[in-house]
Amino acid sequence: MATRDLRRLASRVKAHRMELYPSRLAAAKAAGISKDTWQRVEEAESVRESTYAKVDRALRWERRSSIAIAEGGEPFLVDDAEVPAVNKEPLRPEVLRSAAFSAARAKLPTASIGDLDAFTDELVEVLRRSGNVAE
Repeated sequence: MATRDLRRLASRVKAHRMELYPSRLAAAKAAGISKDTWQRVEEAESVRESTYAKVDRALRWERRSSIAIAEGGEPFLVDDAEVPAVNKEPLRPEVLRSAAFSAARAKLPTASIGDLDAFTDELVEVLRRSGNVAE
């Protein structure tokens, strides 16, 4: 594996983010990561491989472009037709709750209703804090 130049990556991420998003927070939300995690990338700090994949997607780069940049290569832009539209409107809590409960019940058929409710409530709260669920 080539040595990774995280400063080079940080510079490219920040420059491209500023072309696409009004703030780090907006970019982080599009990526599905916290603002602090996005900041770590822009400050050349190491993050998980899965975070780089999320950054790639938010910046409309081909998969593994962040890694390629850190190893001296260049990113490749994906065709906009291949990038799913970011949901501009937060989900309504009742819609999310119903979907989460149904999915949990299907995957955890022996779980109690109380456990399913607790899981569903926690999922809705986590997504609410991330800005993906309407208040």
